Amino acid sequence: MKRFFNNAGPIKPELHYHLDPLQRLDWEEIHQLIHEQRYFVLHAPRQTGKTSTLLAIMKELNAGSDYACAYANIEGAQAARGDETQGIPAACDAIVASIQRYLDHQDMTGWYHQHKKDASPQNLLTSVLEYWAKESNKPTVLLLDEVDALVGDTLISLLRQIRAGYAQRPEFFPQAIILCGVRDVRDYRMHQPGQEVITGGSAFNIKAKSLRMGNFTEQETRALWLQHTQATGQAFEDNIFPELWEDSRGQPWLVNALGYEVTWENREARDRTRPISLVDYQQARERLIYSRATHLDQLTDKLKEPRVHRVISALLSGEEDEQINQISVDDIQYVEDLGLITARPSVKISNRIYQEVIPRELTWPAQVMIANQEQTWYINPDHSLNMHKLLQAFQQFFREHADSWCEGLDYKEAGPQLLMQAFLQRIINGGGRISREYGLGRKRTDLLIEWPLDPEQGMYGPLQRVVIELKIQRGGVDTLIKNSLPQVVDYQQQVGAEEAHLVIFNRKKGISWNKKIWHKQATHQGQTILVWGA
Repeated sequence: MKRFFNNAGPIKPELHYHLDPLQRLDWEEIHQLIHEQRYFVLHAPRQTGKTSTLLAIMKELNAGSDYACAYANIEGAQAARGDETQGIPAACDAIVASIQRYLDHQDMTGWYHQHKKDASPQNLLTSVLEYWAKESNKPTVLLLDEVDALVGDTLISLLRQIRAGYAQRPEFFPQAIILCGVRDVRDYRMHQPGQEVITGGSAFNIKAKSLRMGNFTEQETRALWLQHTQATGQAFEDNIFPELWEDSRGQPWLVNALGYEVTWENREARDRTRPISLVDYQQARERLIYSRATHLDQLTDKLKEPRVHRVISALLSGEEDEQINQISVDDIQYVEDLGLITARPSVKISNRIYQEVIPRELTWPAQVMIANQEQTWYINPDHSLNMHKLLQAFQQFFREHADSWCEGLDYKEAGPQLLMQAFLQRIINGGGRISREYGLGRKRTDLLIEWPLDPEQGMYGPLQRVVIELKIQRGGVDTLIKNSLPQVVDYQQQVGAEEAHLVIFNRKKGISWNKKIWHKQATHQGQTILVWGA
């Protein structure tokens, strides 16, 4: 059977290129935790391979003679929201069905349907797990997936009922339970009307450990893609793999989605005698970003959460000390657990595709609403981009729209930087490429525009490279320019750009636009930089 890259749902080994899920974590440690009768957490960002890993754990345990293991996805109970009278029975339905499915425990099904009629929701889960453990001829192990999809009293009740039976393990309660979701249990926050917020840590203080599934390593990323070469004979150019690593940093969905895009969605690449080139890869990358695929949509939906907003806003704006001081370690850890950032060696957005997708999505309404701007207006006769004309147009656009549009953005703190990127994206989109660099406390945003000089070769021929550094003016403008020029030149040399610009946003109230809008030339180390006020 022909295999392919999986970009939706759990791995099926017979269908999908894949890495052994049990090799992606410390299986010896998990096995020891189960042996020690521990209850613990396995968490990872969405579409990282959690479900595939849980199914592999179940298969491995049931292949042995020591345990009876069942996997259950209880996401369906989310529909009950905080109504435990509906949510707990829904979770128990899923658990009992899974025990029957994977362990052929027919007696339990009959008992459950009789018992469910009279049992209290506050005790139903405890009695189900107690009955299973008591009737099983082996110690039982339960793998609960999508636990953090539950909310309110449903989630509190589930955690507390598991905790209530903990002391009776393994004779009358599961020997081990693994809770799995996007978040660690400490980040479960359950609101009860008129009461204080209850955290998962307090409702489930029997947790022995939290294990986090990571991304693929660079070697694993390459090995997964080379399974396609081994299966079909179709080769990848070697210069693809460094780009694949920087774009994905091993995020499993991105690695697989890019693989599917380049080997199947590109119809020419379906000819397996044809090697896949860097051009093929770059085109696949752009298609994936423009597709606004479900994974990327879910990613940007998370940006609306207040804890995520605090971290990402500070990253996008690069500003400022007081904003950074409002971010707690728990917020950073939470956003890292979601897969949006990496915290070491410094806090930054976790891969190059997310770096591009996040500001694009935040400014998407602005991009599509920018009127009276055409790409052709800014193209010179030699096909180069006329940056002087383009930045003058942006100054006028910013003057007319900054106050109302920045206020309308979800991320107002980074409004000027995001509005500039929206304007550039509107002009550059479909012709060139914009790369972005920003980070916590950098006090700047660096943009690199790459523009094709040969329309026939496009992005794969000679390129015009232009650096734009964005700054917010806090003090005197002359001091800001003086301190910024070395940074601009350093970034220009780093990326090999021929042209560099510094854009300074003055957000002080009461200053006329005639004083905010200006431009002049500056030099540093023999390099000419155009400086623009907005």
